[in-house]
Amino acid sequence: MFKHHCFPKAIILQAVYFKLRFSLSYRDVEELLSIRGVKVDHATIQRWVFKFTPMIEKEFRKRKKPVGNRWRMDETYIKVKGK
Repeated sequence: MFKHHCFPKAIILQAVYFKLRFSLSYRDVEELLSIRGVKVDHATIQRWVFKFTPMIEKEFRKRKKPVGNRWRMDETYIKVKGK
């Protein structure tokens, strides 16, 4: 999934995480990474988000525990004019 990229997997995932979790702009994510010593263009981050978001979401859905197949709803009623 991350083969043939110039940056390590951890950097790519961190950039995608910043963009999706905190709703930052691509330039803000670029600035955050530059503070950490990673020089990457905002257009590259945009390509990473478009490419890796569906793959990451697919992996999360695999790991998500299924919800039980039964559910109950309590019945409620209201009396109107004694009925």
